[in-house]
Amino acid sequence: MNRPSLFPVRSLAVPALAAAVALGAARVDEARAQSLWNDATSKSMFADKRAGTVGDILTIIVQENTSSAKENSTKTAKSTGLDAAINTFLYSPAASGFLTKGGKLPAINMSSKNSFDGGGQVQNSEKLTTRIAVRVIDVLPNGSLVLEGRRQTKIAGETTDAVLRGVVRSEDVMANNTVYSYNVADASIQYLSKGPVSDSQRKGWFTKIWDKVTPF
Repeated sequence: MNRPSLFPVRSLAVPALAAAVALGAARVDEARAQSLWNDATSKSMFADKRAGTVGDILTIIVQENTSSAKENSTKTAKSTGLDAAINTFLYSPAASGFLTKGGKLPAINMSSKNSFDGGGQVQNSEKLTTRIAVRVIDVLPNGSLVLEGRRQTKIAGETTDAVLRGVVRSEDVMANNTVYSYNVADASIQYLSKGPVSDSQRKGWFTKIWDKVTPF
């Protein structure tokens, strides 16, 4: 009794197995293409949520409280006096009438006084507390983050733009993805307001010119 050879079966099984593997790989690639998960940008649920790459957003907690005082006082006084007379010029006034008038030679008597007393005092106090979301626009070679953000609010016709720029170390970013403003290097915090309230606090163009040209 002759047994059937197993080689034909084996030769047919290998191509079938390779085709199944290729089909499975194609389905995996198709599933990845249709998936919302992106390995390049997505993070694990256990990964650090702090900003660290370009485009990430973090929140700056602005807490600025500054005060300054300056007082100057200046006082000057000057007094000048001059009393000079010619008693005799070549001949006495009685002997000659040269350079004389009414029997007297020229004389000068002058006095001058000048005084100045001035003073000034300046006291400034500012307090600013807010939160601004900023975006990482660049990452320096040492790992520091370059930040920039803008926020605009409009209330009752008054428009306020808050602009913040600066550099922060990645180590200063807290676990809740926030940074205090005093940790921001080269910080530039600007509040620009436009509207009827801001316009009423500014001098008119004629008043500004008058303040420049007036000598008083």
